[in-house]
Amino acid sequence: MVLDGGLATQLETLGADLGDELWSARLLLDDPGLIRQAHAAYFGAGADVATTASYQASVPGFLRKGLDLDQAERLMRLSVEVAAQARDEAGGGLVAASIGPYGAFLANGAEYTGDYGLDEDALLAWHRPRWEILASSEADMLACETIPSAAEARALARLLAETPSVKVWVSFSCRDAAHISDGTPITEVAALFAGNSQVVAVGVNCTAPRHIPGLIAALRGGLPVVVYPNSGETWDAAERRWHGLADPIEYGLAAKEWQEAGASLIGGCCRTTPEYIRQIRAHLT
Repeated sequence: MVLDGGLATQLETLGADLGDELWSARLLLDDPGLIRQAHAAYFGAGADVATTASYQASVPGFLRKGLDLDQAERLMRLSVEVAAQARDEAGGGLVAASIGPYGAFLANGAEYTGDYGLDEDALLAWHRPRWEILASSEADMLACETIPSAAEARALARLLAETPSVKVWVSFSCRDAAHISDGTPITEVAALFAGNSQVVAVGVNCTAPRHIPGLIAALRGGLPVVVYPNSGETWDAAERRWHGLADPIEYGLAAKEWQEAGASLIGGCCRTTPEYIRQIRAHLT
């Protein structure tokens, strides 16, 4: 199954200014039609799945912007609706409602460290409102993405148990070829979901492509493996620009290797575009 690529990357290509703590979720309020266009571009490139613009969305985040609870819920449901519109216009596919990490709400890069200062119970309480909204939406599944910490993984596993009709994939941000961002072995957090019929895949996203083969090897033999790494470029925070030219064709060739190594769901994350997805589709068997 081919996933989509970087939603924010494509939105910026379409002219969106995402310089806001809500990131792409701000467009749910300002320009949902542009989000639909971005989803349509990925379906047109060969994606089977649209991942919604709810990664950075949360009830506390919208309240912080001055919206009320009803407006926050409406916008999160709208993220699913615009993805479904693009899917229907494309003639089919799936919609995965994005459940981003607590670190995305903090907007300080904590999704790459897991250094939150919150325990499992606090993370459970923070995630629950958005989880309940998106779990009751028309999305085909939830995409628990860029999870950097074992405590957050345990909190999400508890929410999953509370909603037995929901399907999910769970993907972690990783620091190397064996550990998620907080240093926990990926095999340890993957074990939280082993044998769970609600979980369609466990894997990795928002991680350097060079780590993907080792991570697939660590996960292989359990649930299906999902991988959608970054383009391979690196962000220079001081200069506020990306370094390291990435090549969609090379990414497509790497995707073929990831498939041969055991990955079943493959896409792209930050800095990947519809052309990356087109190359993935062309190289997978």
